Amino acid sequence: MLARFLPWIFMLCMGMLWGVSFSVAKIAINAGGTPMGIAFWQAIVASVLLLTFTLARRRPMSLGTAQLRIYFIVGSLGIAIPGACFYLAAPHLPAGILAITVTLVPILTYCLALILKLEKIAWRRVTGILFGAGAILLLVAPESSLPSRSAVPWLLLACVSSLSLAFQNILLARWKMLGLGPIRIACGMNIAAAVMLLPVTLANDTLFLPEFPFGVIEWGVVGLALIATIAYTMFVMTVDRAGPLFASQVGYVVTLAGVFWGMVLFGESHSAWVWVSMATMLVGLALVSPRETSAAT
Repeated sequence: MLARFLPWIFMLCMGMLWGVSFSVAKIAINAGGTPMGIAFWQAIVASVLLLTFTLARRRPMSLGTAQLRIYFIVGSLGIAIPGACFYLAAPHLPAGILAITVTLVPILTYCLALILKLEKIAWRRVTGILFGAGAILLLVAPESSLPSRSAVPWLLLACVSSLSLAFQNILLARWKMLGLGPIRIACGMNIAAAVMLLPVTLANDTLFLPEFPFGVIEWGVVGLALIATIAYTMFVMTVDRAGPLFASQVGYVVTLAGVFWGMVLFGESHSAWVWVSMATMLVGLALVSPRETSAAT
């Protein structure tokens, strides 16, 4: 009986974990952590956790030239670039609005697939792209949608994070992953991201060293890394048990949970424009998500 409901349990847990990550990031940065430093240390902690798990399964990392290329390219698009953009934008935007921008990832993924001619035009899904664009306009255009007009560039920077993740999705779909498996790819991505972020944080003098005993910043980094590792592992298990179409619906839970946690932890309240934008984005996500029939072909 439990096995039947396990994918649904994973869906709820993933959504709540990824949803609270927006608030955890704000807490760590508001406590004095630098965005680039947090991105670096999160990648380090996630690397250690994933590498330990990988070695415990007796599946050592593959370090050939082709594998390293995958780690560094996908790591830059999936962790380094979006992490830096996201954490830079986090202090300037409510956690709920950050959660809304993440819903752009599947919409932008389909848009890129159309541009690269990897997908055929389906007008239902094209309409989903228009809904996604409309949702962002509802956040940018009205005067009362954001805390201030100075937050608009930071909103667009958060959207760059989603665009980078969409590029990563395209590459993961097109490339042969050389039999690495999702856990080892995630581990290699985090290691590669840490290697790339280290010189950037040193050059910008934004690298901080953890203090002992741990404070808010350090526990925030550990929390973000644990969220990423646990939620990603649950995602892989959900894909294995219920298929990629079911697993992709976690985007709805993430968005709703992100808004919920922002209200609980920060007392955030949003204008009517934000609520309309969230509803519009969720409709766009529903339209872009593939139907069962297309997923089976």
